[in-house]
Order: sequence, then structure tokens, then C-alpha cells
Amino acid sequence: MFHSKTATLQNSVSVMVYSLSGLDQLTEENVAAAMAVVEETNLSRILVTNAAGRILYDTRETGGAVGEYCLYTEVVQALLGNDANNSSYRRGAFHSRAASPVLYRNQIIGAVCAYEYDTEQAALLEGLQGNLLRLSAVIAVVVAGLSVILSRALTQKIGRLLTAIRQVRAGAYSHRADIRGADEIAQIAQEFNSLTDRLQTTEGARRRFVSDASHELKTPLAAIRLLTDSILQTEDIDLDTTREFVSDIGQEAERLARITEDLLRLTRLDSGAMGKPEVVDVLPVLEQVMRMMNLVAQEKGVELTYAAAEGCTVLAAKDEIHQVIYNLVDNAVKYSAAGGAVQVSLRWRNEQVVLQVADNGAGIPEEDLPRIFQRFYRVDKARSRAAGGTGLGLSIVRDTMEKRGGTVEAANRPEGGAVFTACWPYARGGDLA
Repeated sequence: MFHSKTATLQNSVSVMVYSLSGLDQLTEENVAAAMAVVEETNLSRILVTNAAGRILYDTRETGGAVGEYCLYTEVVQALLGNDANNSSYRRGAFHSRAASPVLYRNQIIGAVCAYEYDTEQAALLEGLQGNLLRLSAVIAVVVAGLSVILSRALTQKIGRLLTAIRQVRAGAYSHRADIRGADEIAQIAQEFNSLTDRLQTTEGARRRFVSDASHELKTPLAAIRLLTDSILQTEDIDLDTTREFVSDIGQEAERLARITEDLLRLTRLDSGAMGKPEVVDVLPVLEQVMRMMNLVAQEKGVELTYAAAEGCTVLAAKDEIHQVIYNLVDNAVKYSAAGGAVQVSLRWRNEQVVLQVADNGAGIPEEDLPRIFQRFYRVDKARSRAAGGTGLGLSIVRDTMEKRGGTVEAANRPEGGAVFTACWPYARGGDLA
């Protein structure tokens, strides 16, 4: 309302200023003549002053102030070259004033000020306020009644939800919030139940992981303790036997170090502590791994070959790629019998870089394929330990690939043996930018 009144009043003042803009100076006579042609307005008072603020024209019917000086703030601002307006509500009426300078050749020769005293719209506004107050009182009563009804229904649902939260917080991850309906509380309960399902799954996996890790660490520690006790308790032990025991202790210590290193690597992957990605050509990394694994393959009597295409670039850290290739090739060589063969291929297809590691061994039992990438899972535990495996290599491969947007799969070959396929998104030279 204030904005509307000041805008309307300012427009009226602009019309009056326009009617005076052709005068080179303002006098009582020429101002009165110019204002006579202005359309009749409903304004309460119109003032015109000269550049010194002396009133030259005043429409007040009684007690006109012609010849006096106008000290309204709006007039002072107008004589300084600014449009000024003000509107307020007091004592049941709107009081609005607006003023603008009168210019002749960019020189201020006077000012026009308009004043409006409006009780009609003030009365309408007071009536509207009264209606709003009565309507608000009715709404408040209705809302209070509905609040009592709804609060009882909501309190019961919230109470059941809080009970479920306390049960889960106490460790009862199998507890679920039984809240039906389609409102927000029921939706929160559904999300809570979904979260609880994930917590229960995570807690089960954590317990299995801790149990398996403890078991894996316990085995080499028990062997080291047994060997050291044998050395300490055997009197007159010969040097060759001592060397044999110490050699066994060293092997168990190496195995313990490998388990610890793999556990730390998995912890870093779980926490998201990945190396800074860069565009890496996989071929040089593959060639380096093949040079390392050739000696191991020769010792086992396994034929290790590879075929690779150039330009297979991915967005990852070089050490991660090395770890993935090494784990897959090492796994294939370890579980291949003497006289076996391992073929490695690297190519890119459909915007993906594909690495395949295949062997011609016994393959993987079908019931074990879905679990082959689980931590500490072994198809043949006795054979895995004898080969020096920790049961974490394939888990490291899977987690590393997933962190970089890739995949890894295991399958059996129709002609016998197993094949592991790792796929990275293909990266061009400018992808990092």
C-alpha cells in the first residue's frame, strides 16, 4: 500500500513538474497560470517553491502559506536535485508526500511538492485487518483441534520409531520399526529399516572379517611360536636344524607381513585414500609385471605369454594398475600346475580397456564363483595357504577397480581353466583436464 501510494503521488508530481518545465523562472503569476491547466487531482495539498524554498503556489483552502518558506524534508531534497517521497499511517489515515525539482536548462529553479491525506483506504485497511483477525482466530481454534488429534497419532508413530532406534543403538540390528502408512513418518521408518538392513549386513561382514583376519594372523604367529619353542627347548640342536627352523620362521614372518600389507591396502581403499589419478598407458605396466612374473612361472614350469595392443590408456594411478595386473597374473600362476599355461591379453573395445588373464587349470567350482572376490575367501584353503596366498588379493583387485569406475569378473573357460576379466573406462589424453 505504501509503495502504491508513493508511486502514484510521484507520477502526479511529475505531471506538474512537466507543466512548469518551460518556464525560465518561477513567479507567483506564471506558476498559478501553469498550474491552472493541470488536471484536477484529489490531492490534499500542492506546493510550488522557487529555488530558495519560498512558497509561490499553495492549494490549501484556508491559511495558505504563499510567501513563506517550506521546510519539508522532501522539498529540501528536491531542491538538492533528488526525487523524494514518504508515506506513513497514523491516527487512522495515510499521510503521503512526494517532491521533485523543476529544471530549466539543467538548473534547479524550484520544486513541486504534493501531499495526500487518505482516510478511505485507511478505513478499508482497518476493515481488512479486522476480518483477518477474526478469520485467524477461527483458524487458530480449528488448527488447535486438529493438532491435538494429529499429535496423538503422530506421537504413537514417533514413539515406535524412537523405540526401534534405541533397540538398534543397543546393538539389536535385527529389530525393525513396524510403522504402516504413506505419510512422512512411515517413509522415515522405511528408510530406517533399509539403513538397519545395511547396518546388519555391514556388521555381519565386519565380524566375519575380524574373525577371518584373526584366524589368518593367528596361523603364522602360532607357527612362529612353535618353531621358536622347538629351538629353545631342544638341547644340543645342530646347526642345520636351527637354520631350517629359522628359515621356516622367516617364511611365516613374510606371510604375516603380506597379510598385514594387504589389510592396510584394503583399509586405504575402504577409506577412499586413493592416489591422484592420471592418464596412464597400461602396456608398459603390463610389460613390467610380465618380466617380474616370468621367473616365478619358469620355476613352476608354467608357460606365461601375453598379447597387448598399444594406446590402452586409463584414468588411474600407476601403482593401482600394477597391483591389479600383478595380483591377477600371480593368482593364475600360483594355482596352475606344472606344465600349465597362462595367457594374458590387453586390448580396448567399446570405450573400455580390457585385461584378460586366462589359465588352463581345473577352473573354479560354480558355487564358488559368486564369492571368489570376498575377503579371505578361498576355494581350497589348504592349497591356498600352501601357495602362500592371503585370500585378499582378489578383494584388493575388485575394490581398486570399483573405485576407478571399472569392473572385474571371473568365469570358467569352456575348454577348461578360469579367466579373469578387468575393464577400465578408456581415457584419452585430455580427459583429466
